[in-house]
Amino acid sequence: MNPLGAVLLIPLIGFFILLFLPRESKASFAVALIATLAAFFTSLTLIAPANAASGHFSSTVDRLWVDTPGLRIHLHLGVDGINLWLVILTTLLLPIAVWISQTMIKERHKNFYALLLLFEFGLIGVFSALDLFIFYVFWEVALVPMYLMVGSWGSARRGPAAVKFFVYTMLGSVLMLASIIYLYTEAGSFDYVDIMNAVNSGRVMFSPTQQMLLFLGFFAAFAVKVPIFPLHTWLPDTYTEAPVPATFLLAAVMSKMGAYGLLRYCLPLVPTGAHRCSDWIAALAITGIVYGALIALIQRNLKRLIAYSSISHLGFVVLGIFTFSQQGADGAVYQMIAHGISTGALFLLVGYLEERRGSLDIADFGGIATPAPALATVFLIALFASVGLPTLCNFIGEYLILQGAALTQFSWAAWAAIGVVLSAAYMLWMYQRTFLGKTEAATGFLDLTRRDWVPVLPLIALMIWLGSYTQSFMPPISSATSRLLEETTVNNQYRVQLTMPSAVPAAEVVDAH
Repeated sequence: MNPLGAVLLIPLIGFFILLFLPRESKASFAVALIATLAAFFTSLTLIAPANAASGHFSSTVDRLWVDTPGLRIHLHLGVDGINLWLVILTTLLLPIAVWISQTMIKERHKNFYALLLLFEFGLIGVFSALDLFIFYVFWEVALVPMYLMVGSWGSARRGPAAVKFFVYTMLGSVLMLASIIYLYTEAGSFDYVDIMNAVNSGRVMFSPTQQMLLFLGFFAAFAVKVPIFPLHTWLPDTYTEAPVPATFLLAAVMSKMGAYGLLRYCLPLVPTGAHRCSDWIAALAITGIVYGALIALIQRNLKRLIAYSSISHLGFVVLGIFTFSQQGADGAVYQMIAHGISTGALFLLVGYLEERRGSLDIADFGGIATPAPALATVFLIALFASVGLPTLCNFIGEYLILQGAALTQFSWAAWAAIGVVLSAAYMLWMYQRTFLGKTEAATGFLDLTRRDWVPVLPLIALMIWLGSYTQSFMPPISSATSRLLEETTVNNQYRVQLTMPSAVPAAEVVDAH
């Protein structure tokens, strides 16, 4: 079987096995863990073909699903450097979510594990789909289990938070579906590769107005999922009220669905619309970076603080995408992976703190580093990774994004850099209040157990690996982003040609670039 097809099917098979197990079966944990681990190890076989494909899609699956008059849908899947690491990030983090759910979820374990596997199936489908209709189906499949996990296993205000999350996402999805249907009527296909070939060859052409409307339809769905300011208001409530395994996955992988969609679909399918909107989208991204950091500074709840920090960090990803530069696109993809590891680790460690203290209020902590030095140490490493300390994962992505922003418009980089400074301020303030100071309140606080170390160690190792040995991950990313930018002719050279005086010869423009 094609390895990508296997990666997609393994969690679905595990989901159906769980459905037929008795409600209180102790085998449910083993089934979920084995299925997610099998998906992860199978996903590692995607790396070699993607490296060899030089930016083209590899490990492709193409099966006719629906063939009726007027409607033809393919189950078309493939990976390149843009989605390869997102698929592997998903398969890596799902076994961790299953592992921590055994102790952090107190009831109906089988149902929760089943939803985790269905969620993994949807996410892998979103990141690998090359048919727009199939992409939309997987997009909705991923939404439903997360809504149920938040609404059924969350905290006291889980109901309103889950509804808010569902409504925001569905409203954006409706506009995306309208854009997909319109594309089909114009191009005669849902297939992403076929549509791109038709657009690049000139067989399908969209007017500036059509491009703008199509872009806004896609952008609405992706902007909500990232989320981009001011469409972020569902995020703090959902992250805070969700159970820890769901928050872990929301922050680490689900938020990447929107950013991936912006890069994969908005830029190449409707480049003129993307280019015309780039200035105000960059302004919204920078506003999100600074706003998220400022609001994080005044938070008194650990989950809400990290939730607002996530808004700030994801603003960098959006900014990198809309610089239309090689550095910005590479940095955006790299930052998606790094943010998934570092912020996921922070939410996991906050879950450990909540288990031990029974509270998320920063005021209820203090002096934890004395009785729990291991927990304090790994939290500090994750914190340093999140703020972009050199040799840790977030530094590379943020640096490339700021470099791409500076090449495109220097003021963007200057404003965005404020968020880097503020992130160090709110993270260090939170750490000082939680782990340092008087130790009376921390008496008897438990350190990390052997079981707690199991999910922590691979995350810490990846933070260091991503930050210290970038070339393990970057070559397929650069090949894929370069191909995407070249095919759509939306790159720095294009921007320079638009703005240079007409008297300057074209050859000089190219040389200047």
